[in-house]
Amino acid sequence: MKCSVLIETGCSPDPDITGLTADSREVRPGFLFAALPGVQVDGARFIRQAVSHGAGAILVGGDVDLDPEIERAAMIIRDATPRRRLAELAAKFYGGQPETVIGVTGTNGKTSTAWFLAQIWAHIGGGGGGGAGSLGTLGVRARVDGRVVELPLQHTTPDPTTLHSALKELHNAGVDKLAMEVSSHGLAQYRADGVRFAGAGFTNITQDHLDYHPTFDAYMAAKSRLFAELIREDGFVAVNSGGAGAAAIMEVASARGLRLLTSGAGGRDVPLVSSKATPAGLIINTQMSGRAYEIETALIGAFQAENALLAAALAIGAGVPAGAVMEALGVLTGPPGRMQFVAELNGGAAFVDYAHTPDAVRAALLAARPHVQGKLIAIIGAGGDRDAVKRPLMGRAARDAADYVIVTDDNPRTENPMKIRRAILDGAPGAKEIGDRREAIAHGLSLLQAGDVLLVAGKGHETGQTIGNTTYPFNDYETVLEVVRGVHQQGDGS
Repeated sequence: MKCSVLIETGCSPDPDITGLTADSREVRPGFLFAALPGVQVDGARFIRQAVSHGAGAILVGGDVDLDPEIERAAMIIRDATPRRRLAELAAKFYGGQPETVIGVTGTNGKTSTAWFLAQIWAHIGGGGGGGAGSLGTLGVRARVDGRVVELPLQHTTPDPTTLHSALKELHNAGVDKLAMEVSSHGLAQYRADGVRFAGAGFTNITQDHLDYHPTFDAYMAAKSRLFAELIREDGFVAVNSGGAGAAAIMEVASARGLRLLTSGAGGRDVPLVSSKATPAGLIINTQMSGRAYEIETALIGAFQAENALLAAALAIGAGVPAGAVMEALGVLTGPPGRMQFVAELNGGAAFVDYAHTPDAVRAALLAARPHVQGKLIAIIGAGGDRDAVKRPLMGRAARDAADYVIVTDDNPRTENPMKIRRAILDGAPGAKEIGDRREAIAHGLSLLQAGDVLLVAGKGHETGQTIGNTTYPFNDYETVLEVVRGVHQQGDGS
């Protein structure tokens, strides 16, 4: 693709651009290298390396000084906001996107809501004959005419070149409807710019990621960008009206004149009238256009009622008939690692959940409580090199909502694991401390008796544990299964 095709103001010289990347190690002849300012490393340091690898064009910030030698060797594109420019260039370079892309953001519930929306579309045949899928924390998962399309992702909202390459691949595979998680990091770093969002949903906002965002207001401002800047002018917004921060997002939508739908507690369009836990799942009561609906689901956790109804509002906003949406809600299944049942042991049940914020831990435990006839056991930890303020708050949430708390390691990364655990224990005095995560899970399972529930929180679907700079294979679901199998084998005398 000619540079002039990408850059509306023209390019002189006008090299052929064969690819885009912000990683100098990935540069090939003819690539455009985006020298982005980073949190830890400035990409401008690697411009010479990119040129030596054959970069045909360099994208830099407006105030970056370059050697004349570099300016002679490659086309230079200067922009005051190079991250945004890279996203726009990636959208133009790759071109194709699913016809309908719906963004979902918020602190908790993004993954479930996007997962549910994709299932609603798939249940009704993609809402128009095409394929439907989701993109986010769980990677890319789509279904087209019985075929499954899966792509791994390293981030909830990947870098623009990875994102737009994936969107093009989905488009080519026949996926015309996509539910896309949009993280605050992705919004702050303009990764999702260039995506043609037909609409977006908001779950809630609570404390998280303050290791990256300087203040809570900055965190909220990042989330708000999706609604204030990225949705198409003819798009719509759906908001869980019972979620913290909902009023602010509704104001943004109203200011832009976007169509607004509300769901959940106090919602107007898809209200949560009531929900009731059953041994097999959740009964959700809602009403629309004067008609009441009682929907039996296999979902575990009262908070999933809010996520399911927000997904319903998004589907309706995107043009799916309300009756078809209500029918689809009855066949929803939860995403991997979200209040996911794993096994029974001694008459008790073990679940895993991705909860890794104070509110998410509290919500997950409160959701499990109606299924508990005995005691509720919680295993929690917190990631290293991340928001340290939330650690004692997570401990307090677990102490208040569970009967027995075990504090263990999550992904300590480069921090001292004991320091992290001690911060959590400040909020949960008297909790059991077991650093090794497998040992903690085994201990929790050993406590199970009839009617008890064990919730292993924090890592959900993750398949690795990062200690130092190394990620070791580890999966909570598989670890629970292995321990339970071991107990059964011992009981059988094998």
